[in-house]
Amino acid sequence: MTRVLVVDDQFLIRAGLVGLLEAAPGFEVVGEAGDGEQAVRLAAETRPDVVLMDIRMPGVNGIEATERILAQAADRPPRVLVLTTFDLDEYVYGALRAGASGFLLKDSGPERLLAAVTAVDGGDALFAPSVTRRLVEAFARQQAPAGSEAPPDLDVLTTREVEVLKLTARGLSNLEIADRLYISEATVKTHLNRTMTKLDLGSRAQAVVLAYETGLVTPGG
Repeated sequence: MTRVLVVDDQFLIRAGLVGLLEAAPGFEVVGEAGDGEQAVRLAAETRPDVVLMDIRMPGVNGIEATERILAQAADRPPRVLVLTTFDLDEYVYGALRAGASGFLLKDSGPERLLAAVTAVDGGDALFAPSVTRRLVEAFARQQAPAGSEAPPDLDVLTTREVEVLKLTARGLSNLEIADRLYISEATVKTHLNRTMTKLDLGSRAQAVVLAYETGLVTPGG
């Protein structure tokens, strides 16, 4: 059973998402929030597996709410799946940078939504990696916000870990990376997990963003 917290400031959209999840087997809605502040509080109280996070909300927006939810998680942090109206939205890039696991367009069909929730809950590859890659490429070259930390040094990674990170950033799935490098899918996951640990990253999305920000992978390259 995947426990989901639904966050959207528009009542009808929120109600539709809740209804869809409650009608599908294998999902439980543990709460619903109409703004980021309420989302942070409910995430701490209900400890969901996945947070469906609206990005553009008055007051505390989805980026800040994502940062606060992940920072306050005591053990296994929830996976945050961002909901957006536009696939090339700088707010979505900010959410990925903050640790969201991926994003989904609000006009996606029910089956795609449920599959996306299941995918991020399982820690799988970014949902719709080619679209996420396009988003990251569009905004990775922007100057980092004032006061943000410099990206970590990639010298701590082994040669194989760098190879896996590059292919991940280019939108390949674990299976595709395994085929390209002639290793098992489990080995790919191990390399990626070690990379995320060494670089103190909380999600695969952050690893993709970092690969572009450090110049390991270049837009269009």
